[in-house]
Amino acid sequence: MDNCFDAGERLAPAVNWEPMRLEVVKGGALANRGAFRALLQRLKPDLLLSYNWGAIEWAAANLPRVVPHVHVEDGFGPEEAARQLPRRVWMRRVLLGWNRVSVVVASRNLERLATGVWKLPARRVTFIPNGVDIPAAARAVSVEEGRPVRIGTVAGLRPEKNIARLIRAFANVRARRSARLIVVGDGAQRGELEALAQQLGVAADVEFTGYLKDPSARLTDFDLFALSSDTEQLPIALLEAMAVGMPVVRTRVGDVGDILSDVSPDNLCEPQDGPFAATLARALDQQPLWPAWARAGREKVQASYAKALMTAQWKRVFDGQLHRSSVAA
Repeated sequence: MDNCFDAGERLAPAVNWEPMRLEVVKGGALANRGAFRALLQRLKPDLLLSYNWGAIEWAAANLPRVVPHVHVEDGFGPEEAARQLPRRVWMRRVLLGWNRVSVVVASRNLERLATGVWKLPARRVTFIPNGVDIPAAARAVSVEEGRPVRIGTVAGLRPEKNIARLIRAFANVRARRSARLIVVGDGAQRGELEALAQQLGVAADVEFTGYLKDPSARLTDFDLFALSSDTEQLPIALLEAMAVGMPVVRTRVGDVGDILSDVSPDNLCEPQDGPFAATLARALDQQPLWPAWARAGREKVQASYAKALMTAQWKRVFDGQLHRSSVAA
């Protein structure tokens, strides 16, 4: 809806798609309802897919129903990291519930919110977990003697990812051992994060790669993967790290606790600076356990989060099967 279509470059050449440029009016959740509804009435698509709160106006435009609609929720911004905003709760309840919209969520945590807080009927809420490619062979889990341990992360440099927390924890680590931090990703906070690394005296040991078209390619440079977010649901970056066979340290947000509960539960902590720094330091002191953590994590992803499992479920969405079941219900 920001008229940025860069992601289209990632589609296979055989995919038939076209960008639809829109004049989007800012300043209210229903400011564009009339224009969007007229567009739906003119185009009459076989299926409308809307994503997250930023596209909730499309649910308003499709009330009363013009076309079949599936709404997808896969996470929140910093404003909903700690609590649900009442106005948004009520709008989801009305626009999605009253119009019998099928809702797809990317985590069990979101599923609980959709049914328990937004009060959407459970029969219209479908959990489809994220899925990732799994390499044929796991990477070696070892740190050569004399080499700095390499801690890595993959994330957009936005407030809710709280990369500042990771940099502060890394500074504590760097004060007592040789280490490097690799931050893969870009965003509005890059300048202030680089300044923080400078202020803490670790800038020489922190690499900001910027935007990478294939960030997973840098995973082979990491010894330990760390994510320090205030809010997540089912983070793809975490699953990719586990899929290649890498130990991970994470804040306990979204479904992360469920994922790591039988992989490396001691590497989970509350999304606060002190516990995260302590958890990261403890994990670095337990390198003999890394191969077992990595093996258990890879097996977890193979069993529950493979891309083939995800695409099979999404095929049902694109085939309209979720919509038909909702109408029948």
